[in-house]
Amino acid sequence: MDHKSDIEIARAASKKPILEIGAKLGIDADHLVPYGHDKAKVSADFIRSIQNNKDGKLILVTAISPTPAGEGKTTTTVGLGDGLNAIGKKAAICIREASLGPCFGMKGGAAGGGYAQVIPMEDMNLHFTGDFHAITSAHNLLAAMIDNHVHWSNELKIDVRRVVWRRVMDMNDRALRQITASLGGITNGFPRESGFDITVASEVMAILCLASDLDDLRRRLGDIIVAYRRDRSAITCRDIQADGAMTVLLKDAMQPNLVQTLENNPAFVHGGPFANIAHGCNSVMATRTALKLSDYVVTEAGFGADLGAEKFMNIKCRKAGLAPDAIVIVATVRAMKMNGGVKKADLGTQNTDAVSKGCDNLGRHIENIKSFGVPAVVAINHFITDTDAELAVIKNYVESLGSEAIVCKHWADGSAGIEQLATRVAQIADSGMAQFSPLYPDEMPLFAKIETIAKRIYRADEVMADKKIRAQLRKWERDGFGHLPICMAKTQYSFSTDPDLRGAPTGHNMPIREVRLSAGAGFIVVICGEIMTMPGLPRTPSAQSIELNEAGQIDGLV
Repeated sequence: MDHKSDIEIARAASKKPILEIGAKLGIDADHLVPYGHDKAKVSADFIRSIQNNKDGKLILVTAISPTPAGEGKTTTTVGLGDGLNAIGKKAAICIREASLGPCFGMKGGAAGGGYAQVIPMEDMNLHFTGDFHAITSAHNLLAAMIDNHVHWSNELKIDVRRVVWRRVMDMNDRALRQITASLGGITNGFPRESGFDITVASEVMAILCLASDLDDLRRRLGDIIVAYRRDRSAITCRDIQADGAMTVLLKDAMQPNLVQTLENNPAFVHGGPFANIAHGCNSVMATRTALKLSDYVVTEAGFGADLGAEKFMNIKCRKAGLAPDAIVIVATVRAMKMNGGVKKADLGTQNTDAVSKGCDNLGRHIENIKSFGVPAVVAINHFITDTDAELAVIKNYVESLGSEAIVCKHWADGSAGIEQLATRVAQIADSGMAQFSPLYPDEMPLFAKIETIAKRIYRADEVMADKKIRAQLRKWERDGFGHLPICMAKTQYSFSTDPDLRGAPTGHNMPIREVRLSAGAGFIVVICGEIMTMPGLPRTPSAQSIELNEAGQIDGLV
């Protein structure tokens, strides 16, 4: 194995024209809207034409709680899709689009890694087909129209103290978390407090990911609650008459994007990440389209299974009528060591005791996944520093829980390194073993749903919420929103709200800071602990290393 960087591997790939990739799935050239030669959108007409096709098997890839050591969830998703094709299965992958925020902030890229990548990697990690820009524009158009309505007449009697629609941008910028808008005199409107979220946390993003077609998109956009009157009655996007123009801005963004893996297998990349502050799944349209065109669809959900997989099953599957047939939980020896107390600098040294101690985190995720009635298999994403003894610790631990762990070397060897997992996952998916059921019923009260997630998934002793938050939840129930599922926003690094509390903690409490109603998307956002819906940049952002080299190529994306 050579030591090329991800971007060097991606650049050296032998890409096929995107029309050939579409043909592998039976998509006629007339139904692809090319963005260059290597990416295209699938037309809405084609998607409508395949609705009577039989669905393939749905495989979810999730992971243990993330650590700085890395887990490789997207890499495993891509590798598994390639692996299934390599063993003769007709498979496609569905992953999420990259946000510019983390690309220029923490991690520099989100297209997989090594020899399990989606290409064109540089385009995917930057502007891609412009979907996030369209979402940003649609969201901020609504914000502008709210302020404009107040400025000219305020016929809807909006209480400017109760405007709940913030603005968004697809970049990490902590200075914009809380702002005062409309300063500078009467020509600029009425001053009020406001703020920015990152685009992936926008309700418009969630709506695009959950909408089934353009009509559903417009209905959901119209349902967005943007403000309240003095009598606390709600004002919607439809009242502002912004839903039509927003739908126009999102018309092309609604169409799933088709690209390819390094091994020229089809990949749908559509919808936003960030399962710590959003629901963090790729779009329903992309998943459904892939299921109609493939025998197996491999998709991912953000961060650890306590966040991404929980929301995938309790929100996406519930809303879209989907059910996973098998689930893969990605783990690494390195991450087990970190959960076992080893510092990042010492991860290269064999330490079976730390691996054993860190396995508690993996065990918690396995138990949680099984509580949804879906069989789980563990993929050990192999690193060159892993020893046989350390790998054996994880394998034996997982077997003691009645599951199995398979070592995967897709990062180094592509599909050839993951065929064993692909074979086993296909067997599980075909077996009909899965008896999927969401964690809670629609009719459960909202606070009880929050408690169910906090206690059964996070293992918290108590949910801490003041009277104002509890009263708000009861009012939403009276207003007809009690049936909605919950979208928890909390740190991705721990089962608790303390990012430094690794492993499988118990005895902790879950403090709720704020609740937000996403009436268009169809869920309640519950903000816990210190989590922010507008991230900040780290001390040394990735942007400092991203640049054009002398050949005009992009350096610094990893």
